[in-house]
Amino acid sequence: MLNIDMAYNFIKEFILEQKSGDELTQLKLPYARGDLDPVMSEDTISYHYGKLYKTYVDRFNSKEGDSEFNEAGAFLHNIFFGQFQEVTTGNMPSGEILKFIEKHFETFDKFKDEVEKTAMGIQGSGWVYLAKNGSIKTIKNHQMKSDIVLLIDWWEHAWALDYQADKAGYLKNIYRIINWSVINTRVV
Repeated sequence: MLNIDMAYNFIKEFILEQKSGDELTQLKLPYARGDLDPVMSEDTISYHYGKLYKTYVDRFNSKEGDSEFNEAGAFLHNIFFGQFQEVTTGNMPSGEILKFIEKHFETFDKFKDEVEKTAMGIQGSGWVYLAKNGSIKTIKNHQMKSDIVLLIDWWEHAWALDYQADKAGYLKNIYRIINWSVINTRVV
């Protein structure tokens, strides 16, 4: 069984693609910027990935601002953008993640309901995630966590351009772009 600390260090060191000691590299998208449309428009990806996420990496590398905040922002965005694929109709979890969801929530619909309840309960911004222990957790601001299975960015820049005030619509649609094969690697 994989040690949680080992998994955390793997994510921190390799998914963040640290080049040398203290320098981070932004994750290359495993899809084209337009591939997530209409769930996330190319404009949203260009702004969110191309500007905001890039800024966390650049500010960390230039030692500008709060380094822990910038590193955690890059860490979370690597996980977030790395878990998507081209829009798929009827995109459903399968394999280990389906077993995991059914173990902790009985059905995928009950899981989505619990995620929505937690997300809609956040005052302001943050992150919502499925943890390795089967609970739905939140992250205020930016923090590096070692127990993330599925991560949803709940900051306005993730949904406002495409959904305006319809956060629930964003949440409902995000499951259409989740790459469940990637999520399956995080369940172990």
